[in-house]
Amino acid sequence: MTLPRLAFALSLLPAAQAFADLPDRDAALKLSDVLVSANRQVEQRDASVAANTVFTRADIERLQPSSVTDLLNRVPGVQVAPSGGRGSLPGIYIRGTKSAQSLVLVDGQRIANATSADSALQYLNVEQIERVEVLRGSRSVVYGADAIGGVIQIFTRRGAEQGLQARLHSGVGNRGTWQNSLGLSGGDQQTRFNLSTSLNETAGIDRTGPSFASDADRDGYRNKSYSLNLSHWLNDDVEIGFNALDNKGKTEFDNPFGLFDPITFNSNGQQQYSDFELSSLGTYIDARINERWKTRLEVGHSENREKTFDKLSDDRSVFNTYRDSVTWQNDLTLDERNNVMLGGDWYEDRVNSSTPFDEDSRWNRAAFIQHRFKGEGFSTELGLRRDQNQQFGSQNTWSGTLALPVNEANDVLLSYSEGFRAPTFNDLYYPGFSNQNLKPEHSKSYELQWRSRLSDTSKLEASLYRTDLKDAIALDSDFRPQNIASARINGFEASLEQRLFGWTGKLGASIIDPRDRDTGHTLNRRARRTLNLDIDRQFDRLGIGASWQAVSDSYNDEANTQNIGGYALFGLRSSWKASDEVKLEFKLENALDKRYSRTLYSFDGSHYGYREEGRTWMFGVTWTPSL
Repeated sequence: MTLPRLAFALSLLPAAQAFADLPDRDAALKLSDVLVSANRQVEQRDASVAANTVFTRADIERLQPSSVTDLLNRVPGVQVAPSGGRGSLPGIYIRGTKSAQSLVLVDGQRIANATSADSALQYLNVEQIERVEVLRGSRSVVYGADAIGGVIQIFTRRGAEQGLQARLHSGVGNRGTWQNSLGLSGGDQQTRFNLSTSLNETAGIDRTGPSFASDADRDGYRNKSYSLNLSHWLNDDVEIGFNALDNKGKTEFDNPFGLFDPITFNSNGQQQYSDFELSSLGTYIDARINERWKTRLEVGHSENREKTFDKLSDDRSVFNTYRDSVTWQNDLTLDERNNVMLGGDWYEDRVNSSTPFDEDSRWNRAAFIQHRFKGEGFSTELGLRRDQNQQFGSQNTWSGTLALPVNEANDVLLSYSEGFRAPTFNDLYYPGFSNQNLKPEHSKSYELQWRSRLSDTSKLEASLYRTDLKDAIALDSDFRPQNIASARINGFEASLEQRLFGWTGKLGASIIDPRDRDTGHTLNRRARRTLNLDIDRQFDRLGIGASWQAVSDSYNDEANTQNIGGYALFGLRSSWKASDEVKLEFKLENALDKRYSRTLYSFDGSHYGYREEGRTWMFGVTWTPSL
């Protein structure tokens, strides 16, 4: 039966107000009790089977994070391994999977670099962000390739629902750090918009320890960001919209090996910097065909461009990747208990690089369907997806979840999901460090969740999971990618939210055991234990808070010969609303000035850690004048 015929048949069923109780997407992005990313539609967070964490704009302003990765460090089961302060390349590990095995979206658009699969999260400015959603666990049926470990979706700032609202923020900190942003938003019942711009810059730190003398300098970072969001309701049932985000700037870094030329094998320069640009464009139409059928069509384009230079030579490299995408999704309500989601995806990646690649483009297309049943005694979610990759052919993935309400306060969820990831262009074609015989990675994940509403002021969530990876891609001793036979990740994570005597506390804990099943070695750069705590309280116009993060040791290499020590960080923050229009903010990160590293490099037979920032302070003023 074709989709139009199915929709017509559904329209003959008794009417049901399937979408009436949920807010529209723009309004939902400001709420903490709804979720958008799990099924690409607005739903109650308690109704989603995906383990998830949500940061709203209110959370961002309360926590005062310096970056998106600072937020992600607060998510149980998520680890961030930076490589030298702000603007440095981070490793993102969701439930023990590596960066390339998790999907990062901005307003629904994939932003990862097609050559390396790095997500460039270090370049996103928190002043341009309305909301961050983190899904832990595979969502490959919904999103396809790369969503093995989870999904991170960033939503750009949204407009005010009524009238005009202006905002101006200016902040100053140590190490020559400045943060400035300006925004204007507005709206009425039909149209909403937001226009924002920001500039962040810092003199930075010396990112590496002993190496060449030319490395002994500060490595600065500068980021200019622009975002535009516009939505308009043509009538009560049809909405159209446009989203745009552009981040560009310069990041300096140390490289003990210099700017490596894969053709000549020379590496002479050391004082390096990159000019980067990360941009995302998307447009959509969202329509309610009838009371049972809702459809959404999205068209997007993203670019990840980077030029790397050396101050001591004429060496330079260019890595530019481009992605076009189309997604069509339909949500069909069969009756009060049954819902079907079905649709299709298409995207194409292209590479323009100073390094020659044997292939420079690849497309992927897919069809997916998912059925959800909600009953009194149990609920289910069952999905199937078929991807057709230009290079690797057809890939099928499916998932299933059974949710059992134990009582009014406790739910248990049992889940199984599959996933896959195609090798990147670097994996396959980078001269001297690639392998054209690589096969796609495949995963099978099993999860047991427990969700408990202990009281009106307490909420506990815990997950016990296992992920089996087949043909996982890892580097051998010559830095060439290989398919290792298998890897497995066992893990436990828990989060507790508690309100007590006016204080709000959020505690997250994670324990993982990620191993190469052939060697028994621990997968590199994954700490086995992490613990995060945030506590906050609002005293009328004064707000205060504190954060604590503890990370156990890990290994830098696959052979487990290079140990990275564990660490603990402590931070403080406060805000004071001086008037209805002016708010003052102050934060102190790494208050105990802990020296630590999450990534090592080797030089002259010794191993050194990339330095991370010590004690850091920031003072800011936010002005929201009445218009």
